[in-house]
Amino acid sequence: MSSKKLIHTATVAALAFGLSQAAFAQTTPSTTPSTAPSTKSMTTPSTAPNKPTAPASNLSRGDQKFIEDAAAGGMAEVELGKLAEQHGASDQVKQFGKKMVEDHQKANDQLKKIAESKGLKLPADMSASDRREYDKLQKKTGADFDREYMKEMVSDHKKDVKDFESAAKKADDADVKNFASTTLPTLHQHLDMAQQTEAATKNERNTKTSSAR
Repeated sequence: MSSKKLIHTATVAALAFGLSQAAFAQTTPSTTPSTAPSTKSMTTPSTAPNKPTAPASNLSRGDQKFIEDAAAGGMAEVELGKLAEQHGASDQVKQFGKKMVEDHQKANDQLKKIAESKGLKLPADMSASDRREYDKLQKKTGADFDREYMKEMVSDHKKDVKDFESAAKKADDADVKNFASTTLPTLHQHLDMAQQTEAATKNERNTKTSSAR
């Protein structure tokens, strides 16, 4: 075989091998892993709106307690006053009860406005101890009611005066302090009236006892 023929045969063989390799590369699927992100693993952030939270009170704990106690006590004074108008024996006790309803309802309305402006929710009813007192008095009538009611009123208003005097001096909030100081004169008047009315009910009892002998 001549050298030219040999070279020609080698060239054809090399070309055929190259073509077969190219064809193999085109038909074999790529094994390179895809770098495209999976749609399954992608999470969509929640678009649900957050629930609004109730505004927190901006009052100190001491001011909150004073307001809450005053509101519950004021409600009790109103309800007990109505009871005095219905169950009282003497006109003096009935008139005292009427004044309690009027004055404490007015104070309660002022207190409600202050509490709302400070983001404070007031109690919806009187305290458990006041409820027990109300239930007890509801079962009494006449002179027995007068004595028990006025005894309670003297005790309640002594405590009220003490608490309001403290708040008028020590309350942190200016509106709370002003409410306490402007309500104090009315509470002092109530205490004086309660003591006088209680004394009158005792005198009336002593007079009836003496005349019965």
